[in-house]
Amino acid sequence: MTGQRWTGAAGRVTVALLLGLGGVVWGQTQPVPSAPARTTTPQVPPEDLAPAPEQAGAEQSSLELVRRSEKDGKSRRILIVKTGTQDDSGVFVLCQPTEDDPEDAPTLAVFSETGAGGVRLTIDKNVITVPLAVVTQLPPKDGQEGSDGRVEASAGTARFLDEPPPGKTDRLSRCAVEAAPKPAADTVLVTQGRTELRGQKLVYDSADGIARIDGPITFKRSSDKDALSGTSQRIEVSVDDEKTTLVGNVVLNSEGGRVSKAARVEYDDASNIARLYGTPEQPAQSVKGGDTLSAGTILYDLDRNEVRAVKPEGGTITGEFVEGEAAGTPSTAPPPATPPNP
Repeated sequence: MTGQRWTGAAGRVTVALLLGLGGVVWGQTQPVPSAPARTTTPQVPPEDLAPAPEQAGAEQSSLELVRRSEKDGKSRRILIVKTGTQDDSGVFVLCQPTEDDPEDAPTLAVFSETGAGGVRLTIDKNVITVPLAVVTQLPPKDGQEGSDGRVEASAGTARFLDEPPPGKTDRLSRCAVEAAPKPAADTVLVTQGRTELRGQKLVYDSADGIARIDGPITFKRSSDKDALSGTSQRIEVSVDDEKTTLVGNVVLNSEGGRVSKAARVEYDDASNIARLYGTPEQPAQSVKGGDTLSAGTILYDLDRNEVRAVKPEGGTITGEFVEGEAAGTPSTAPPPATPPNP
C-alpha cells in the first residue's frame, strides 16, 4: 500500500510515503518553485506556539494530542513540534498500524532534533524543550476529532534503519526506526514565563492526564528586584487542573535572603504566585533574617518576595518575628488566626 501526502511551504515541499512495511510515514525535502505557504495539519492556534528560532517560511513537523476531561468536559491540547528543518539534525516519523494490527492499535510518532530549538512540547502554560520524544497516539473514539495518548521525552537520538532488524517485532523495529532515549540531568527544559526549570525525563500518560518530569529539578526565575532559584525532586503538570506543581523536598532561595521549604509548591509565573504546601508532620516554612513563618499553606508573592500564611481547618500557624524592620515593609506578613470571610 503506497500513498502520498504533500504539504507546502515557501520554496519547500515535503513528500510523505506510506509504506506497507510497518505503516511508516517519513518525510523527504526537495526545492520547488516558490508557492504561497499552506498550513500543515493538524492546525495549531498561533497562541499555542512559542516562537521558534527558525527562518521565515520553514516547515515544521507536528502532532497534537487532545485530552477531554471527565471533570469539566473541556478539551485541552498537547502539541509536539520538531522545530528543525534540516534532515541531518533529526527525524520525524509516523509509524501507523497495518492491516495485521488490532483495530485499536495506536499510532507511534518519533521526534528527534539536535538543533537549538529541539523538540518542543506545549503542555498547559509550559513550553518544554527536549532532544527526543516518542509519542503514542490512541485511535479516536467514535464521533470525536483527535485523541489522547502517551509521551516519553528525554535526551537521546533517533535514526532510520536500512531495513527492519531481524527477529524484532515491535512497531518501531517493523518501521525500520530506532529511538535511543538517554535521560540525563538538566536536558528537559521547562519554560513558563520568566521561569526555567530543568529535569531529566518527562512521561505524560492519558490514564491520569499528568505529565511527570523526573529530577533532580533545578529552578530559576529572573527578576530585576529579587531573582529566585530552587530545587525539587520532580515536577507534575496536571492537564485537567491546569496546574504546575514542584513535588518533593522543594527549596526556594531568593537573592534577598529568603529561604522557603515545602513538600509541594503549586507554581504560576503569570500570576506571580506560588502556593507552598506542607504536611501535618512538616509544615511549609519561610525564613528571612530573623523572621520565620510556618503553616500548612503559605502564599508566596514572587515579585514582592513576601509571604503570608493560610490556616487550614484544624491546622496551626507559628512564627518568630524580629522587631525593627521599616514600617510598612515587612518581609513576612502573618495573617489573622482565622481567614477572613469571602
